[in-house]
Amino acid sequence: MAVILNLETATTNCSVSLALDGKLIALREENYEGYSHSEKLHVFINEALQEAGVGMEELDAVAVSKGPGSYTGLRIGVAAAKGICFALDIPLIAIPTLDSLARQGTIPEEGLLIPMLDARRMEVYAKVLNTSYETVRATEAVIVEVNSFAELAEKSPVYLIGNGAKKCATVLQHPNFHFQEELVPSAKEMAGMSYECYAKKEFEDLAYFEPYYLKEFILGK
Repeated sequence: MAVILNLETATTNCSVSLALDGKLIALREENYEGYSHSEKLHVFINEALQEAGVGMEELDAVAVSKGPGSYTGLRIGVAAAKGICFALDIPLIAIPTLDSLARQGTIPEEGLLIPMLDARRMEVYAKVLNTSYETVRATEAVIVEVNSFAELAEKSPVYLIGNGAKKCATVLQHPNFHFQEELVPSAKEMAGMSYECYAKKEFEDLAYFEPYYLKEFILGK
């Protein structure tokens, strides 16, 4: 039996879940455009533990969303996850942000899923998966223009998931494109994914693990 704490802070959604053998038993989250991670994350962790009636010392592992996403948000989530793992001497699990985002919404019987997060200007972080969540195209930064993902839409329905889809909706016109732009990554979808990693002992090196930023952080002027 495994009790796993899941932390999702890669976007505006500050999300915490607690799962028992991959089944969700508590969820706390707030999607706030101004970002509330530094104020809310540890509060949500404590509330989720209390709701589930689980003590911190009963955790078997901590899973964190690894990115890509907000530089600051990722740093906050990883710092919290590492601190708990070090204190309790338990393993750290990293879940790719776009993989968990792809699991939101209604899953179609056929076609491709493209979870995507808004980056700067007309750019998105995107990954292409099939409906079995197998990688078709690895995570990359894509500049959105009229021909983006066009070769995929010519062959099958394509479902663009996440806030990056909003940027694409004004540019991509093929009828095979379907947009689910209101969805954000959540610790809810991490529950089953982190348990699979735990069962396979797919753990990170606590001392050296860093978030996957995809692009270097640029300080705004």
